[in-house]
Amino acid sequence: MNKANYFMQLKALRDNVPAEKQSDFDVMFAGREKNPVVALVLGLFLGSFGIDRFYTGQIGLGILKLITLGALGIWTLIDWFLIMGAARNKNIQIANETALYIK
Repeated sequence: MNKANYFMQLKALRDNVPAEKQSDFDVMFAGREKNPVVALVLGLFLGSFGIDRFYTGQIGLGILKLITLGALGIWTLIDWFLIMGAARNKNIQIANETALYIK
């Protein structure tokens, strides 16, 4: 997911929340949000151990990556390009859950 599309989706989800509850949405979302840059840094330094996938909430992939040591480094290299998108997708999921909870 590209950055512009990501921010448009987040804005649309926030705008669907009633105006008086948008600050509650902001606080709840900020507490659970996954930073894509943090996911990338984790992938760069600890990607072979699956820490980046654990961070984005993909426990099964994290365990698989840990067991295979990032498929001997190949999966780790590929994830350097994919992990920020995975973090953004997780954030959209978190924002959906938060919006449903607040309404």
